[in-house]
Amino acid sequence: MRKSKLWGLSLLLSSAICVNVEAKLFKWVDDNGITHYGETIPPEYANKDATQLGSKGQVEKHIEKLTPEEKRQRENEDAKKNTAQQANVESKRRDNALLSTFSNEKEIDLARDRSVQQVEARISSIKTMLGSAEGSLAGHHKEQDNLLKQNKKIPTSLTEDIAEGESRVSKLHKDLTQEEQELATVKARFDGDKKRYQELKGISTTPEKK
Repeated sequence: MRKSKLWGLSLLLSSAICVNVEAKLFKWVDDNGITHYGETIPPEYANKDATQLGSKGQVEKHIEKLTPEEKRQRENEDAKKNTAQQANVESKRRDNALLSTFSNEKEIDLARDRSVQQVEARISSIKTMLGSAEGSLAGHHKEQDNLLKQNKKIPTSLTEDIAEGESRVSKLHKDLTQEEQELATVKARFDGDKKRYQELKGISTTPEKK
């Protein structure tokens, strides 16, 4: 029984020691310039700078209290830093991909030509469909004009054909614009990749003077 009580007392003391070791100690200065120490910071000083101390009194970290405006400014600065870091990581990833994909400048040119040909083929197809759609729509409009000149009623089917034709022509124009923009984007992307490849490989693009 005596051993059991001693064992229980030891556990109680150990627990108390652990609690004291884990307890945080803070240091802060009041409005009169007097330094205080405690396990908690009073609410009236919660918005002031403080210091967290370790078990041996050493400084573990400074607790900086910021105003709402300072906090917003700090958050904006952190966001800019994160964006810059992400951009740097993405740039390195692209550089590695560029060097591992192409062995020389000629391969970049060939890849560009293949991509350009694919987009140009789609542009050609859209232009063909657009010409056909515009011709069909023009025929419907001509039929409608003739009926109006003859003071005849416009059939519902003709009105629907015109509306459908106008919608198709409008869509094809949008598709054509998108593909033309894609063509410009592809060319610009490969031009940029080639220039960056030359920079990474140390290839001079300046013509030699004779």
